[in-house]
Amino acid sequence: MKICILDWTTVTSGDISADIFKEFGDVSCYELTDNEKAAEQIGDSDMVLCNKVQITRQVMDRCPSLRYIGLFATGYNNIDIEAASEKGITVCNAGSYSTGAVAQQTFAYILSHYSKISEYDMFVKDGGWIKSRTFSKFPIKTMELQGKTLAVIGYGSIGKAVAEIGSAFGMNVIVKTRTVPSDCRFRTVSLDEAFSEADVLTVHCPLTAETADMVNEDTLSLMKKNAVLINTARGAIVDEYALAEALNSGKIAAAYLDVLKEEPMSSETPLRIAKNCVITPHTAWAPLETRLRLIEIVCSNIKAFLNGNPQNKVN
Repeated sequence: MKICILDWTTVTSGDISADIFKEFGDVSCYELTDNEKAAEQIGDSDMVLCNKVQITRQVMDRCPSLRYIGLFATGYNNIDIEAASEKGITVCNAGSYSTGAVAQQTFAYILSHYSKISEYDMFVKDGGWIKSRTFSKFPIKTMELQGKTLAVIGYGSIGKAVAEIGSAFGMNVIVKTRTVPSDCRFRTVSLDEAFSEADVLTVHCPLTAETADMVNEDTLSLMKKNAVLINTARGAIVDEYALAEALNSGKIAAAYLDVLKEEPMSSETPLRIAKNCVITPHTAWAPLETRLRLIEIVCSNIKAFLNGNPQNKVN
């Protein structure tokens, strides 16, 4: 079995070894692979593992030995699923490995916005408390989460975890989901209701033709001026120019983003200099424990495939 790993650097900063895959066969491991070189790197490999490299029909045509594509990710929009199915190539993703980590970062954003910890730390270090005449000095406005409306777009594993955490904080949780599950204990709403009622709107849905640019001029116009937008899903769900305009004009209070349409971030993105816009470089999934769990799932997927019973199959 020949195994080709195309973009190992996207999974590790040197804290995880690719040697774990040697139990399955001969491994060729590349730090990064440009899309146009994917077929060349894969060559006559039976199996390819990747995160973001585009595996197109043309790549598959040039790699006739390929029988399995394993993803270091939940999303699989970089794979031509139709072509893979036609060619009998099994595609398996790694769902639900990052649920806790992404939910955690979502609330790191929310708590940062409402509790202003970093702002108060700066205030103290600048001598603000030393100069205070009272035991408690609070020039920066903070707010409670309790009673605020949390709108969760998407009710998969991450959306469910975020909703439960919000409920534990005493937030009024509402949910927008394409298919309403029977076990959802929160009020389900339309997309317009989610945007208009939210104090915090957080996106946890996949990128599809329906969700592309879902956050746009029209939906942003429905939001409260003190509302906060969070996106840890996919960058293309947000119209970045519309969001930048909404932030710069004060139509909404803030945005916290872990994903952008172009990654790495382009210097041309209007969000780079938008007011009250916090951007992290796609890190919500990146705790070491989370990435180790990811590798375990990818290995488990390979074992299941080799045993003739593929799991987490997406085609």
